[in-house]
Amino acid sequence: MAKRKKLVDKLKEKYKLVILNDDTFEEKASFNASLWYLIIGAVAFAIILIVLTLITIRFTPLKEYVYGVTDPGSKKIIIEAYSKVDSLQMLADANKVYLENIKNIINGKVPGEKQAKPVGDKTKASDSIKLNQKISKEERELRKLIESEGKFDLNENSAPVKSGIASYSFFSPVHGKVTDEFDPKIQHYGVDVASRQNESIKATLDGTVFFSNFTSETGYVIAIQHSNNLVSVYKHCSVLLKKVGSFVRAGDVIAIVGNSGEFTTGPHLHFELWFNGTAVNPKNYIPF
Repeated sequence: MAKRKKLVDKLKEKYKLVILNDDTFEEKASFNASLWYLIIGAVAFAIILIVLTLITIRFTPLKEYVYGVTDPGSKKIIIEAYSKVDSLQMLADANKVYLENIKNIINGKVPGEKQAKPVGDKTKASDSIKLNQKISKEERELRKLIESEGKFDLNENSAPVKSGIASYSFFSPVHGKVTDEFDPKIQHYGVDVASRQNESIKATLDGTVFFSNFTSETGYVIAIQHSNNLVSVYKHCSVLLKKVGSFVRAGDVIAIVGNSGEFTTGPHLHFELWFNGTAVNPKNYIPF
């Protein structure tokens, strides 16, 4: 009990804090307070400081730097960013495969698989439906009458409908003599057309130029992406007149016949036609 009273008395003892001038020892200011009031003031100051710190963290961007505290809006932005990155990665992988295929086409390289026949390339439609129903005599005579009436009719709708690559009307890229035929067995996926030096090379169809550059083997090369997965390639040019991204119409001059590259023996155009990733014989569709 005596110790407790002694502690209380010490807390009640008053202390004086004096601020003096160091040179003249003149008293500038003084503060009188008991130890009890000093402790209460320090505790109150600490509580106010803690509260202000918590408020600052709660209502300012500083909370993002505190572990375990994340803004919901930031979470949404991060998730969207990861989703876009994933989509861009998939797109980049697809473009890588596409560019690798284009590179193989430019260099005349394709996997050693049997060339598949393009859809719509000289195919004939056939009816596989078998009718086993019994037909009456009147129905048989009516059918003969209708067939005989339209047998000799001449109209544009009676012509067979073309589909696939056969539906295109190709423009001859250059006129000349075919000196080397299409032969996929020896990896010659186009035709060589001998022509005069500096002869104009024209686009065979409307499309967009996706390659226009020089290669050591085939010289100056220009390639055009057409609709329906159709690609035309023009090699051994002397001058390229269109840049990548240029849109061209059928018959537009895109290059000049030349003798560039290692695989050439004279002025000519090496012309390739690709449909759905498969090389096709240009002579089947274009008169040179």
